[in-house]
Amino acid sequence: MDMVVPRAAREALVVRFGPGAGAWCDGLPRRVARLAERWELRPVRQLGGGTSRVIVCGLPGGGRTYLKLTPDPAVAAQEAEALRLWQGGGRTPALLAAAPHEGALLLAAVERPDGSPAPTLRDEAEARLADVAGLLTQIRGHRPGPSSALPTLAERVDFLFDLTRRRLGATPRPAVGPELVERCRRAALRLAEGEWSAVVHGDLHPGNVLDAGPKRGLVAIDPRPAVGDSDFDAIDWALSGATTPAAVQERVQRLADLVPGLAADRVSRWCEVTAVIMAVPRVARGADDRYTRLLVGMATLAAAS
Repeated sequence: MDMVVPRAAREALVVRFGPGAGAWCDGLPRRVARLAERWELRPVRQLGGGTSRVIVCGLPGGGRTYLKLTPDPAVAAQEAEALRLWQGGGRTPALLAAAPHEGALLLAAVERPDGSPAPTLRDEAEARLADVAGLLTQIRGHRPGPSSALPTLAERVDFLFDLTRRRLGATPRPAVGPELVERCRRAALRLAEGEWSAVVHGDLHPGNVLDAGPKRGLVAIDPRPAVGDSDFDAIDWALSGATTPAAVQERVQRLADLVPGLAADRVSRWCEVTAVIMAVPRVARGADDRYTRLLVGMATLAAAS
């Protein structure tokens, strides 16, 4: 199969990881071949996201698995640590093997009962809120070990704002200014302060949640884990696709009623201070829909408070 990284994916990895990601992409075919031999895999096709390339692989005894590769070994090591902490609950993919120094993880496939790949909840944030509450409940409260390599949530938040500034800088005449981003950054970092010690998924949006069917339920994939306030993981479920502040607050309250320990006021504040992170990619594409306007309005409110 063709292991050449598509141009758009290559450019996204360079934006995310810097110029060195280009050389990493050039070496991907050799790396896949080496790992496939080590773990007895048959590469079938290439997928990917913003921080990785994912190779769908066949197994000697049948079935499939996913070989996930990233240019940054620390990203692989942190994901492996979080998956091991969540292992056994069925709410995250099983980690079959790992070579973090090579940026490589081998993950069990998440499938429906009929063996088909589990679909995401990309367009079902509000409709599946009760099921999402069950997922949030089960992944909350896990504590990292004493030798943890996970960053703090403040570090994760700071990185997200750095990425937002880079995206903003590449946007001609953006509808959101850098001062708004920086004010929201300061507000978000203040919110991240405190004696929080739980492992946070860190990127729990509807595209990173799979529906594995009624028995297993929802499964969270692609964590960007950190240690901090678990309420951070509720942000996307309160915001995604909403069009009014009242709709956001209704979702926040529903989650607070269903998830033990989740604080409605903190989730609401997290939504305000991080709305600009979601808004910038949309305004960069020229979006001016009600959802985008809601995000910009919430960011403006957060920056003023």
